[in-house]
Amino acid sequence: MEQKEIWLKGLITETPQEGYELAIKLSRMGVKSTQPDIEVLKRLRKDYANNASSLTAASQVIAINFQTISAANNYWVLPREYSN
Repeated sequence: MEQKEIWLKGLITETPQEGYELAIKLSRMGVKSTQPDIEVLKRLRKDYANNASSLTAASQVIAINFQTISAANNYWVLPREYSN
C-alpha cells in the first residue's frame, strides 16, 4: 500500500489568518481527493471559475472548514487577564 504524505498535522494555528489559510488548504485538498486526475481538474477549472454558483459553493466549503478550525482554536480568545 502506498504511503501518503502527512500534510495535516493538526488544526491548531497561531492566528485567525493562519486558520483561514488552513481552511482554504483543507478545501483544496478535498477537491484534489475527490478528483485526483489533475488533467480533469485543469479542464473543469474554466467551467467553475466563471460560475457564480460554483464560486459561492466553494466559499461555503471554506467557511465551514474555518468554523471547524475556529472552534478547535477556541476562537483565538485569550482569557481576560491576557487581553490588555
